[in-house]
Parts: sequence; structure tokens; C-alpha cells
Amino acid sequence: MAIDFNKIVEDFRRLNWRDPGTWPVLPKLAVLLGILVAIPVAAYFVDWQGQLDELERGRQEESKLKDAYVIKKRQSVNLDLYQQQLREIDTQFGALLRQLPNKSQMDALLVDINQAGLGRGLQFELFKPAAAETMKEFYAELPIQVKVVGTYHDMGAFASDVGQLSRIVTLNDVSISAAKDGTLVMEAIARTFRYLDEEEIAAQRKSQQAAKRGGRR
Repeated sequence: MAIDFNKIVEDFRRLNWRDPGTWPVLPKLAVLLGILVAIPVAAYFVDWQGQLDELERGRQEESKLKDAYVIKKRQSVNLDLYQQQLREIDTQFGALLRQLPNKSQMDALLVDINQAGLGRGLQFELFKPAAAETMKEFYAELPIQVKVVGTYHDMGAFASDVGQLSRIVTLNDVSISAAKDGTLVMEAIARTFRYLDEEEIAAQRKSQQAAKRGGRR
């Protein structure tokens, strides 16, 4: 059966928009179908789209909360382990801190370094602590220029003795050269450290805060 499109077009042209009850069946079906399609489309853009967007945001927020819950649950399960590790770190830090002398013990430490060299038969040509310490967050560093003369074996023993002192001392920038009499000359920077007292730490923090405020200007 052939469809007469011209007749359909003509039927739509003759429609009386004031009296839809007189319309032919095909225009009525077309308009009804258009209304059925237009209503959900209009509802989507007017109301449903906002609700769907809100639903999606709710799903994303739910996912974030679930992830946060899983992380906190793991932390709570491992809380005892974290606390134990923290206690171990505090213990290790305290042990290291006790290896740093305070201000009153620095002179004794310098004597110990000097005696370690003399005890190995080394001759000191230079033992010069720096004029000022280098201040860090909770400790101070004092470099000492050292120049000793002796045999290779005695220098090795001296370095070993320094490493075994009860206080932390490091030998840096070590250079060894031959002397005219066949002995060796070792030059190095010995670095010693001491912890700051409460007044020095307070002054250090105050200086850092002042520097930060100055940098913001």
C-alpha cells in the first residue's frame, strides 16, 4: 500500500487548531507522539538533569568517604604498631642525642681528639677549632682543622680511635701526602657536634621566624 505524502501534508495544512476534535487520525497521532516525546525531554532539562548531576556528585562523595574510611581503618588496626615504632624512634633519637656533648663538655671532647692522636704517636702540626659554630635546628657543628705527621698505620689507628669515641666525631676532606723525611702528612677536617640547650633552641626558632617574616615582605 503506497503512502500518499501529499495528502498527509494537505491534511496538516487544513487542520483547525481551535478544534482538535475534527482532526484526522494521523495528525492526532503525530501530535500525541510529539507531546509524549516533548514532556520527558523538557522534564530532563528542567528538573531531571540537576537531580542526575546531584546523584553523580553524591556517588563521588560516597567513593571518597569509603576510601577515607578504609585508610582510617587501616591506621586504627596498625595503631599499636605505629605507637611501638614511635617509641623505638624516640629511644634511638635519645641514644643519638646522648652522644652529642653539651656546651660544657665540648672542651673535654677536643682534648679526647687530641689525646687520640698523641696516643698513636702522631705529631700535631695544626689543631685549630673554627672561631664559630655552625648552628642547626637542635645541634651545633664545630669544624676543626687537623694536620698530623706520622706513619700510615698510626694514622689509620687514629681514625679508628676517633670513630670509637663516646661522642660523635667525623673526619672529612682527608688528604695524605708524603713528607721529606719519609713520614706522611694527613690533613683533615674533624667535625664535632653538640646539642643546643633550651635557651639556644628558643633563640634559634625566634631567629628562623624573624627570617620568615622578613622574607614575606
